Amino acid sequence: MTPSAAATPATPPSAARGAAAASARGPWDIGSPTRLLAAALVCGAAVLIFAVHVRPLGYVPLVAGVALGLAVDRALGRDLALVGTGMAIVSAISLKADLSDAGMARFTVALSLAVLVPWALSRYVFGQRTIRFPVATGRRWSRWQWTYLAVVVVVGYLVLPFYFIGSGAYRNWPDLDGGQDIARLFVGVNAVGIWDELFFVCTVFALLRQHLGLWTANVLQSVVFVSFLWELGYREWGPLLTVPFALVQGWIFARSTSLPYVVAVHLLFDLVVFGVLVHAHHPELLDVFVTAPG
Repeated sequence: MTPSAAATPATPPSAARGAAAASARGPWDIGSPTRLLAAALVCGAAVLIFAVHVRPLGYVPLVAGVALGLAVDRALGRDLALVGTGMAIVSAISLKADLSDAGMARFTVALSLAVLVPWALSRYVFGQRTIRFPVATGRRWSRWQWTYLAVVVVVGYLVLPFYFIGSGAYRNWPDLDGGQDIARLFVGVNAVGIWDELFFVCTVFALLRQHLGLWTANVLQSVVFVSFLWELGYREWGPLLTVPFALVQGWIFARSTSLPYVVAVHLLFDLVVFGVLVHAHHPELLDVFVTAPG
């Protein structure tokens, strides 16, 4: 399935035109150096805002990128403003993993608004259908898609214990004091995993693809994605895992145009993440990982 498959008979005309324009671009199309600079400033601001945690300085390139985008092309500036709005909402809270009632409530509200506000502005203020969440595509998953699901589980099983336990990255997550905390971790890991696809792929990536080639937009969305994950706890040498994951998720979405599929991939990966975190904090539990450092 090619990216142009996003323009199905059920797709609104404006979204169909946008999908056709996106598929007509070369994969590394930058539009123009100024367009690329504007998008890079907005997405690069995520490194300062989330990874390095330099605030309010981190908002300077974000605002500059939106302003430059508006100067070059109102549509570009508008879409970069939507990306920046979502990033700003997320940055209103600490992304340090927190399993308390208050912590989970903060995550729920902030992350929900980070998706809903850009979507509502795009649809009801700007009258566009760029941000979409394609669920009922009417297409069955192909053999390669089912195979890839199995590959994700195997790779996660082999690599994640070595990463989390070997690097000590599991300490970036709270201690798990009993079954309630373990249950909360399960809910939190899966909820954030679903949100990742709604925001980084269906929102950020989709908006960037209106103006840039597939891989140009994909690289830029991965910068935002990985910066967010760094603050969340995927530190040490975590980007060696999260960068390829972010890029592959964007590519798979462009190829399949299926939100359920990219969510399925993410949740399978996160299921292994959950198991490794539980085992790391309580070595007597889920002692099934052959690559976990002794």
